[in-house]
Amino acid sequence: MFQCVCPKLEQILAIIFLSLSLAFPVKSADAGRGERVEVNNGVVATDETECSRIGRDTLARGGLAVDAAVAATLCIGVLGPADSGLGGGGFILVRSANGEAKVFGMIEMAPGRANKWKVSPLSIAVPGQLAGLFTVHKLYGKLPWTSLVKPAEALARKGFNVSRSLFHKMATAESNIMANEELRSIFAPNGQILNQGQTVCLRKLADTLAAIAKHGMKIFYNRSIAESLAEDIKRVSGIVTKEDFQKYQVITREPLVAHVLGYKILTVPPPASGGAVVILILKTLSKYKDKDILPTPLQVHRTIEALKYALALRMNLGDPEFVNITSTLKLMISNSTAEKLGSLIDDNKTFDPSHYGSKWDQLNDHGTNHICIVDRQHNVVSMTTSINTKWGSKVMSPSTGIFLNNQMYYFSNPTSKFRPGAPANFVSPFKRPLSSLSPVILEKGGRVRACIGSGGGLLIPDAVTQVLQNFFIVKKPSFDAVKAPRFYHRDYSSGIGDRYTYSSEILKELKKRGHHLRRAISGMTTCQFFSFSFFFVFDELTTCQSVVQILEGSKNGQLVAISDPRKGGFPAGY
Repeated sequence: MFQCVCPKLEQILAIIFLSLSLAFPVKSADAGRGERVEVNNGVVATDETECSRIGRDTLARGGLAVDAAVAATLCIGVLGPADSGLGGGGFILVRSANGEAKVFGMIEMAPGRANKWKVSPLSIAVPGQLAGLFTVHKLYGKLPWTSLVKPAEALARKGFNVSRSLFHKMATAESNIMANEELRSIFAPNGQILNQGQTVCLRKLADTLAAIAKHGMKIFYNRSIAESLAEDIKRVSGIVTKEDFQKYQVITREPLVAHVLGYKILTVPPPASGGAVVILILKTLSKYKDKDILPTPLQVHRTIEALKYALALRMNLGDPEFVNITSTLKLMISNSTAEKLGSLIDDNKTFDPSHYGSKWDQLNDHGTNHICIVDRQHNVVSMTTSINTKWGSKVMSPSTGIFLNNQMYYFSNPTSKFRPGAPANFVSPFKRPLSSLSPVILEKGGRVRACIGSGGGLLIPDAVTQVLQNFFIVKKPSFDAVKAPRFYHRDYSSGIGDRYTYSSEILKELKKRGHHLRRAISGMTTCQFFSFSFFFVFDELTTCQSVVQILEGSKNGQLVAISDPRKGGFPAGY
């Protein structure tokens, strides 16, 4: 068994797809520095430029949004194996051009021998990504499955250039890679870690993709790949069996729906919790009449306080197949709860953790990848995938080349030392863990106006909320809304700023109100988004990764995509 044990990376990558108000925005002085594409038909935005191009090419040869999502996601698993891949899972939100929307839960599943008393950071759950991709393709895809897998297979077999992001993750794991013969042969073939721009090949993974291209998901969950993975997991004392693979099923649900500021929000219901958190925070902040231009100490303070209440509430959520979460979910998306939280927030001070209703330890989820796609017919896909921490369980299956997840770590721990683990999220056999993933699609007047999502684990709701707040409440120009400083709240202290920092005046005022602040790592979140506009009114979209404008009703129906300076990936369209 080949293991890559790398230290936990503090840098969390996030991709966000967003929209803004119908009012004509003021052009940002920084927008249009070359991180821009103008197209007429469809756009794919991922955190890997080559994967965006593969998705775009899929659309250009007649594919639909789901086709492009399959091709681009498999590509991401090759170019970014530390964050996502066949060994992981996630959620897919699909909105068809006819207005119908569905959620496909492909989050990992606890194995049949799972025990809530034996969960460690290396715990491997049953992967769900391939089942999710295959399911949505069967329902919504147009192009042959094989043709969608082949581009990722070719990249893995022929090799690809090491990106800045992958080089950083390899470098932090250098000692562990050098100590393992197989990993050394892949990532350090000449005795030292490959540099950015050098070529890396993943031939075992290419063989796995070739088998999947030919046989679909059956070979992964019911045949030889399932057998190989189960044996490889067993060799590192894992408990996932071939029978667990056979039992895995994608869970299809209706989207969680709420209305905020005249927009209809479609997002992913539990066991994903990020969408409910974002809805509650935005509803709470929208109740204030004094919507000052951000950033002001008061607005930042209110947002941090709303986050504390929302994060405390969300720990009562869990897998609805195992726990009754109906009342908690209704509470989180109700207007009355938002009104109450607004009245509880004191503009002049913060409180002890017990004041916010926190009884349970928070989640410990980590980085992910997000992808958003719109095709020529205006079918939309918003999808987040993950293997949890960087390099997942730190275990690479030698027979398949797949890096395996450690999503069992998403479950709450009953022996937590800080605060008790949340009972609704305790491990049970075949249960899905609670997560912060939050793919979102926004509508207005029955038409799609935006697609948003994020990576970054526990920090996902923080990033999504702040960019949406900048657009919908403060009416910032899109590029400025994305570039603006961000804070990240965790464990009742707040990380302030990343690449772009708050002023000393704001930090001073926050400390005066009682906030415990620490410097955040640069690039903890990056953003991306698409939006649609109608009747000659255009919406600029932004995400930490790219911004998209759609002039629906203009002469040419132009699409404009702009990349955020925090991340190296670029969108691609045609």
